[in-house]
Formats: sequence, structure tokens, C-alpha cells
Amino acid sequence: MVLYASLCLCITSWLVLRAFTSLTKPVQSSRPPTPDLEKPAPRSFKAPPRKPGVWDPVDFQRPYARPAPDWNVHATKPNPYRPFRRGPYHITMGLRNMPWDEWIELDNHYEKYHADKARRISERGPKCSHTDPAAFEGAIELLEEFRSYLPQRYPTLYERTPVGLNNLLTGEKFNVIERPLAEDPMQMAARMVQDDLAIMFEKEDGQYYLLAGSILLAGFWRLEDKLGMPLSEIHYSGDVPGYKEKLEKGMMNFFRRLQPNGPVQRNNYFLQVDDSLPWSSSIGPEDAPGRELGWYTAEKNKAIEHHHFRSERQTLRRLPRSGGVVFTIRTYFHPVTEIVEEPYVAGRLASAVRSWGDDVSKYKGKEKYQDVLLEFLDRKHQEQLNAGLEVEKEEEYHTYPF
Repeated sequence: MVLYASLCLCITSWLVLRAFTSLTKPVQSSRPPTPDLEKPAPRSFKAPPRKPGVWDPVDFQRPYARPAPDWNVHATKPNPYRPFRRGPYHITMGLRNMPWDEWIELDNHYEKYHADKARRISERGPKCSHTDPAAFEGAIELLEEFRSYLPQRYPTLYERTPVGLNNLLTGEKFNVIERPLAEDPMQMAARMVQDDLAIMFEKEDGQYYLLAGSILLAGFWRLEDKLGMPLSEIHYSGDVPGYKEKLEKGMMNFFRRLQPNGPVQRNNYFLQVDDSLPWSSSIGPEDAPGRELGWYTAEKNKAIEHHHFRSERQTLRRLPRSGGVVFTIRTYFHPVTEIVEEPYVAGRLASAVRSWGDDVSKYKGKEKYQDVLLEFLDRKHQEQLNAGLEVEKEEEYHTYPF
């Protein structure tokens, strides 16, 4: 009896211990976790406590950027971002983690973008590039980051020098040390990359303001209209669909929580019915008053050869010293007739366009091009089906946002 009682006691204790361990052990998912970046989880990196509008410099350095594999300024093709899904269309911030190596993307369109930017700087200068005195240190910090990152990532295009960096293709020599600088620091930074650039800073009211930028290839908006505005007003003034109801609170919280070690990226897309990368003339002359700009000025149902697919890859990161939030905005620009030759793209884009709600359709100018565009996309999709395209295998072929 004593032996039996002891055995029962041991078994009972073992069962209790197993039950306790099971209840306290974290649940393991069969799928790798995908972080919800619109409600970021706490990170291991902790910034020092601060008051709104005050950012204490933090001890963080961007990791070394490995050279881009097999990269060549004449041969490396642009990444084929196709950031649209089959309907329904959801309004979200769409943030993803960004690998540090991939902060800036350069490709064989570099020379064209560089020439377009140089021409825009010559023609429009301060209308497109400006640094508020309060943002000067942040703009200098961005230049220093480029001085470090670009020769690491693209050693065949850039070399670091004691005072800045040299462009081995164009022969440009950038001095980021001298004072005064040879030009506005944001304008200088814009000459180095294919992206447009903007930096937002938090003020005492807790709002983030656009205080520095070089917006040369934006297509649909002008820096001079947005400079000095807080984040929410920028979106209100642009009539961004769903901003107040679905985006504003999450975006404000995200900006406040963004840490220097947590860079993110997102993609969006538009349709354009002219072939101008810097400014879409279809919505009106670039120097027209704001009230005279809009899709209502565009010619309706232009031939499909005029339709272009415009996609932006945006990255956001916190500068550790100044605390500014840097946007890089890289635009990819292709004729619609070109991208529909890729498997599945025609059918998927047609589905995405049809899924836009009234507010998104108005914002993206759908009424001006939908008849011609959708007829063309449907026809190309049917041609692919007739050639043997298997719709059920689309998910195997595409990984969003490609």
C-alpha cells in the first residue's frame, strides 16, 4: 500500500508539472511570424526617454551594407514591383521590415534619372529642394549616411573620400564637410540617388512636420505646396482616401514609436496617361495654382500607348542623431503595354482597378482612363489564358509586392 501510494503521488506530481509547463509555454505557430508594423511590437533597442519635440541622440550605427550582388549601372534592371492584388482593395499603411542592405535601390535607369534631376535642379531649383534652418543638422546627417552607405553598397559607382564621396560614373565630387555647402544639402543628397527625399521632424506639439526635402520626380505633387506642413495636413490637403478614418491614428503612433534600428518600407501604385516622369502634365501645368490642378483636366480615354504604370517604393527610418524621420521615395515608371507582357499582371491589375472604391477611384483618376485600360487588360489576360496560363498557380509565381 505504501508503494502504491508513493507511485500515485509521483504520477500526480508529474501530471501537475506537465500541465503547468504546457499552460505557461508560448504557443508555437506552424508559420513564421509576420510582424504587424502598423502596431509595432517593442524592439530590443530602447531610445532614451524624451519629451515631445525633443530627441536625444542615441548610440546606434547602421549596419555595414554588403555590396549589391552582381550590380552594374548599365545592366542591372529595376526591381519589378507590381504592388497590386486581386480585389478587394484595402486602405492600409502597408509597412514591411526593410533589410538594411536594401535601403537605396539603384539600377540601369540611373543615368536617365540623374539627368532628369540635374535638369530639374537647373530649371526649378528651390521650388523642388529646400532645407529649413531647423532641419539643417538632419539634412547633414542624411548626407553623412549616404557618404557611408553608397560606397559600401555600390562600390563600382561611388568611392568614399576624406571630405565626402566621388561618383565614378559622372565624375562628380561631393564635399559634405565644407561650410557653407556648395548647395542645399537635400539637393546635394538628391543628386546621389534615384529617389526623392524628405525629412520630417517632431515639434513641441507632438506633430511631425515636413522641414526638408528634394522632390524632383514626384509626378503629382510639389514640395512647395507641402513644405512646413504637419503630417496630417499633408494628407488632408492631398485628399488621401481613408486617411482620417483608417490611417491617421495608426500613422501618428507609428511615427512616435519608430526607432533608429527599425527601418521599414512600403509600396504604392498609380496610373498615368502621359510619359513624363518628373511631372504628369495630364493634371495641369506644374506652375498652375493648386485649385487648377487635378485629374479633371486630363483628356479622357487616351490611347493605351499613353498609359504608364507608376509605382513608388518608400522607405522610412529614424536618424539617430537628429531624430528626423527620412523618407526615400523611389519611383518606377513603365508603359502599361510593357508590364502586361509579364504572366498574370494583366488580369491581376484589371481586378485591382475594378476593386477600387469611389474615393480611391477619384483619387487615382480612374474615370479618365478606365474604359481603355480595362478593355486592354482583359484582352491581354485572355491572350495569356489562351496560351496556357494557369490562374490557380498565380500565387506560386508572385511574391508581393513583385
